[in-house]
Amino acid sequence: MAFNGFKKEAITFLKDLDKNNSKVWFEDHRHIWQKNILEPNVDFVEEMGETLQILVPTIKAIPKASASLFKIYRDTRFSKDKTPMKDKIGILFWQGTAHRMSSSSFYFFYNKDEYYIASGMRMFKPPVLKAYREYIKDEKKAKELIEILEDLKNKGYEINEPKFKRIPKGIDKDYKYAHLALYGTLNASISQKHDDKFYSIEIVDYAFSVFEDMKDLQKWLYELSLTVKS
Repeated sequence: MAFNGFKKEAITFLKDLDKNNSKVWFEDHRHIWQKNILEPNVDFVEEMGETLQILVPTIKAIPKASASLFKIYRDTRFSKDKTPMKDKIGILFWQGTAHRMSSSSFYFFYNKDEYYIASGMRMFKPPVLKAYREYIKDEKKAKELIEILEDLKNKGYEINEPKFKRIPKGIDKDYKYAHLALYGTLNASISQKHDDKFYSIEIVDYAFSVFEDMKDLQKWLYELSLTVKS
C-alpha cells in the first residue's frame, strides 16, 4: 500500500501501551499494532527509502524487523528499563556494510508525545571510537566536522552532548580540535509534537528536507566508517 501518513490510532495505541505495558496485553492487541503501526511503518520505509536515494544512492531501506524496523519487544537483558514492550517506534536507514547500529544513518522515531528526526551514528563501539579519534587528528577532517556541527546548530538542530569529560590518551591536549575527542557518538536531531504533517504524506517531504540538511554529517560519518578496522 502507498504511504499516506502515520495513523492517529497508532498514537492512541502507544498511550494505551504506556498504561498496560505487558506481553499479555500486547498480544491481545497485536492486530491493532499490526494495522496501525507496523503496516504504515513498512510503507514509510519503502517511500522514504526510495526518496533518500536522491541523497545517498546506496542507502539501505529494508522494511523488516532488525533492519529498518525495530522490534517492539525490549531486550531487558541490556536495558535499565525492564518493561517488556518498547514505547518508542524506530525506523532506520543506513549506509555501509557494518552493523546498522554502528553505521552512518538517517533515522525517524515516534512515541505517544512526539516524533524525532535525526542523522548520525548511534553507537561508537570500540573499533569505531578508535578510528574516530585517529580520524580527527587530521586537521582538515576535524575542521570539516566543526563546520558541519556549527551549521546544524545554526539551523536549529540539536547536537548530542559529549560523552567523556577528559581528553583521552593519544590526543594532544593542546591540539585545537582536541575537544572533539570527548564525543562517544555523534548525531543531530529535531523533535516535534505530532502535527498535521505527521498524519499525512507531507511527512515524507518534511523528513527529506531535514535529512538533506543533515547530509554532510551523514557523509562525514560514512567516510569515517570506511577507516574502521575490525
